[in-house]
Amino acid sequence: MALDRNPGPNDLSAFWMPFTANRQFKKAPRMFVGAEGMYYKTSDGREVLDGTAGLWCCNAGHCRPKITEAIQKQAAELDYAPAFQMGHPKAFELASALRDMAPEGMEHVFFTNSGSESVETALKIAIAYHRARGEGARTRLIGRERGYHGVNFGGISVGGIVNNRKMFGTLLAGVDHLPHTHLPGQNAFTRGQPEHGAYLADDLERIVALHGAETIAAVIVEPMAGSTGVLMPPRGYLEKLREICTKHGILLIFDEVITGFGRLGSAFAADHFGVQPDMMTVAKGLTNGVIPMGAVLTTGAIHDAFMAGPEHVIELFHGYTYSGNPIASAAGIATLQTYREEGLFENAAALAPYWEDALHSLRGLPHVIDIRNMGLIGAVELEPIAGEPTKRAFTAFLNAYEAGLLIRTTGDIIALSPPLMIDRSQIDELFGKLSAVLKALD
Repeated sequence: MALDRNPGPNDLSAFWMPFTANRQFKKAPRMFVGAEGMYYKTSDGREVLDGTAGLWCCNAGHCRPKITEAIQKQAAELDYAPAFQMGHPKAFELASALRDMAPEGMEHVFFTNSGSESVETALKIAIAYHRARGEGARTRLIGRERGYHGVNFGGISVGGIVNNRKMFGTLLAGVDHLPHTHLPGQNAFTRGQPEHGAYLADDLERIVALHGAETIAAVIVEPMAGSTGVLMPPRGYLEKLREICTKHGILLIFDEVITGFGRLGSAFAADHFGVQPDMMTVAKGLTNGVIPMGAVLTTGAIHDAFMAGPEHVIELFHGYTYSGNPIASAAGIATLQTYREEGLFENAAALAPYWEDALHSLRGLPHVIDIRNMGLIGAVELEPIAGEPTKRAFTAFLNAYEAGLLIRTTGDIIALSPPLMIDRSQIDELFGKLSAVLKALD
């Protein structure tokens, strides 16, 4: 008898799963045991089309040879090296490659292990930067309603998703929030950037007037809000934020953990929208989701503000045991090479109109109240079931999985973000399956 190479676990109780309905899952587990290209393989032998790039992270698809080989080679050569007062070549090589890919002006890279850690790092750098320049009163941080910036205390403090915040006490002091940009009454079924809502950025002037610009360190926003349900920035909105931040000496941080590495058809959303931040946080697509890694990219001015005092003294008392880990660095280098050699950002840009048309073909299906898109991202917002929020979308998620399609839901919104290697036939497959699922919903 042939051995089962993918046996299921015999005990599910020990693993407390993140962002999961644990009791529901453990009654009817959904197990992936393999993956290749655009598809997962389940424990019962089915193929599932990946409509979410894993968790917004597998931008190059699954089990890509160059990335796999780089990891194998690095593990056999140098498995770990400390990043405190020591270095190894791959971290410097990856930092240079990131700098060269990033928008002009992003000159330095601080490595972390996740998007959450990247946000924490950027917020700390922002506050420390002002102090290094003699403006130590600038400690206030400004986020945005419905923003998602990871799950550490700094990230949920500047974030604006209520369920991520309400159970965890008072959070960081000195945080305020801009209004979100979702205006369904004016912008429903918009293709790309909505026309209405740039004025929402002006609320930053109200916050400045309330607290004083001299107390505000940074504003952090996702250029396009992903985890809250794919909310597009209105035309002119990001430009206004940049203008107001510059006027008042406030740092502007773009959280590009989702939008980075080709998701909108450009390397970064800053490129796509033509707006220059002072810092960018990245993760996910940096290593194609294969190994945890994140980074903060900063301007030369921010970095250089710390480079004072005796040369033997540590300039920034911050970092992680795994900052610039050798194996993660090798994976990152191979991932960026894969993007470039296979033209995956260009493929995303070229397919964006076809994706948009396919997505908006769902308009008019039962319970669909809005559709939003940009690049290779899409959202289908469903009318909630009265008294049972999230249930309709979660049912769609379960039914899609059974139909061989992985989607992601947040509230009653279906979010889509496939690997950038997708082709037209796979777009047709994705929306054919999703259409059937939506038509069958109660």
